[in-house]
Amino acid sequence: MIIWNAFNSLPTWHRKMVLILSIMVMMLAAWPSEQAVATRVNDDEPLADASPLDEGEAQPQALARRAAKPSYVTKQVKVRRGDNMGVIFQRIGLNTTDLHLIDQLDGSDPLRMLQPGQELTFKLTEQGELHSLYYPHSLEQALKVSRKDDSFVARPVRLELDTREQVARGEIRSSFWGAAAEAGMTEDQIMDLAAIFGWDIDFAQDLQPGDSFRVVYQDKYQDDERVASGDILAAEFINQGAIYRAVLNEDGNYYTPEGKAMRKSFLRAPVNFKYISSNFNPRRLHPVTGKVRPHNGIDYVAPVGTPIMAAGGGSVVAAGYNQFNGNYVFIKHAGNYVTKYLHLSKLSVNKGQRVKQGQTIGLLGGTGRVTGPHLHYEFVVGGVHKNPRTLDLPQAETLSGRELANFKLLAMPQLAKLDQLDKPELQLAQNKRTNGGN
Repeated sequence: MIIWNAFNSLPTWHRKMVLILSIMVMMLAAWPSEQAVATRVNDDEPLADASPLDEGEAQPQALARRAAKPSYVTKQVKVRRGDNMGVIFQRIGLNTTDLHLIDQLDGSDPLRMLQPGQELTFKLTEQGELHSLYYPHSLEQALKVSRKDDSFVARPVRLELDTREQVARGEIRSSFWGAAAEAGMTEDQIMDLAAIFGWDIDFAQDLQPGDSFRVVYQDKYQDDERVASGDILAAEFINQGAIYRAVLNEDGNYYTPEGKAMRKSFLRAPVNFKYISSNFNPRRLHPVTGKVRPHNGIDYVAPVGTPIMAAGGGSVVAAGYNQFNGNYVFIKHAGNYVTKYLHLSKLSVNKGQRVKQGQTIGLLGGTGRVTGPHLHYEFVVGGVHKNPRTLDLPQAETLSGRELANFKLLAMPQLAKLDQLDKPELQLAQNKRTNGGN
């Protein structure tokens, strides 16, 4: 009552102010506050995804320890003569159980073919367990094996090399090998060049002084050091006035500029030989019996154990031994073609087996009735013996349609690189061929 009387005794504008202030206070009291959330922390449980703090360790230091990446010890091991993975694991103190797991992995085959001088890099945990290994087993391929849970995973790694294009040219004075080596070609490149033209040129018998060659090829470099030969991109060989040209296609085969395959259905010679001891001769005097008997094949002389290749794809129709032929293999090819290989020291195929062109079918030897180790090779067409050195071998394949068009686009710049070189002998050889060799 006293408060009311005091309120009524106030001036009118004071009473208004008091009323306004009172209303505002009541409104603030009634305004809803933010909902409170109760959180219960169990001191007995560690925080998720965090290791417990060490007693007495400051929290910032503990957080830094948690964030630190695991450290590894790197060991590089050079392969010694007689080493295998088991020996290396024991040498550096690794668990052979891990080696057994790695050996079962798909893709781990390179680890079974270690070569002296190669290097493996191991990463070990601080406890000395294997974390990963890295093995560059060739110039362009490496193998990476990494631990995953309780086992390992293996994956191939492609090593990038710098590919550079080169040109070589040479003229044969005494030997093809000497001329190619003088031109700066490696042994592999010389063999590749001979293989490209080997269906058309007998490199043991047909080469003459004055023959020449030109090659566009690739070399592979690592850190500015030449480490390997690349592909031959285009090549030309002039042999006794005849011009042969070949260009590498995207399918990995070589073709003439017109799109005809350089590869024939048959190899001209099924062995890398030193010389021919006896040519095809229907009236040859037999060196053992002394009688005139036809020599229906060619005798290629090479070291015992030299691989003998299937001259073409086909099926082995005979493989065995007799006192005359020694170890022998007969192969039936498509059409009416049969090839025969006699006097082998070892057979690598069996009767009924399918073989591919270039596949090793045995090793050169001196078994049977012979005067010395050699391969006796026969080429039979429709039951008639033919001279494989002079026979026109059937073509393997020819490009056509879109494949031919694409090849010609690819071949044009490569052939231009051959043409850009100064080649007066090319024009001379071309004129001889155009005029029929006159």
